[in-house]
Amino acid sequence: MIVKRSRVNSRTYSARIIFFLLWSFIGFSQTPDVVRLEYMMMPRNNSDAELSRIKLLVNVPIKVKDSNNLVIGAEYNRLAYNLEKELPFSNAGLKQFHVVDFNMAYVWKFNPKWRFIGVVTPRLSSTLERPLENGDFSVNSTIGFLKEKKNVEKPSIMVLGLAYNSTVALRIPIPIFYYEQRFHKSWSFVVGIPKTGMKYHLKERHQFQTEFIFDGYYVNLQNNIVLPNTISASSVSSSAALVTLGYQFKLAKSTFVYAYAGHTVFQDGVLRDDDRNDIFTLNDNPSFYFRTGFRIGL
Repeated sequence: MIVKRSRVNSRTYSARIIFFLLWSFIGFSQTPDVVRLEYMMMPRNNSDAELSRIKLLVNVPIKVKDSNNLVIGAEYNRLAYNLEKELPFSNAGLKQFHVVDFNMAYVWKFNPKWRFIGVVTPRLSSTLERPLENGDFSVNSTIGFLKEKKNVEKPSIMVLGLAYNSTVALRIPIPIFYYEQRFHKSWSFVVGIPKTGMKYHLKERHQFQTEFIFDGYYVNLQNNIVLPNTISASSVSSSAALVTLGYQFKLAKSTFVYAYAGHTVFQDGVLRDDDRNDIFTLNDNPSFYFRTGFRIGL
């Protein structure tokens, strides 16, 4: 069915999309990966929707001077979207999405405990059905400060900053907050947005973790979809909040394999018009969630 939503609701939805930008920045500032290869699956749900994603990430740290680093990298996500329910339009342009980020970051350690981190991320997000166009490109940016206590009995990490995402309707900087504390030899907690959870450290090589996280995507539709009421959709996006339980195994120094399974708390996949308003709901039913991968950290 066609769903017209108020501009206020659309802006609230857009604010949720920004959590995904915060997720990428906070993940970078905690444990920036040199290599990550990951597969994610959300099996078919009551909306007859199935989503899978392959992620490949590579970062190259370059030491500038002292403890400062320039990090150049790229991340590719290929999403396969299988929607089998009957729609009042062709879904041919909704089957495969591509998101490519080019990450440029500078890490400045200006005292023994604090680092400044600035990240600029040009992004290509498109169905790639024809030559590239202006709508396929955007630029995201984040700045923040990281305080880290290492080599102590109760290590901790705190991140404070601002994030800006040019693909959402609410185009204002959004605050970042993240705090992780090892409060016991075997336990640590994480508090923040878009990630909150608990970790259990079993000896040196095994880690179990619960998470409440946000995930999603935004993609430009190169071939606009015209709905029966003649409104045209120019982009597709999805947001989901998830509860997961996972396990990570340390293969060698800074090298890990991991697997997480869980379920969505909410999910909202929509078509959007040129003003970023939600105009048609594709998928708003809960789903199971699974992801597994391999990573090498710095």
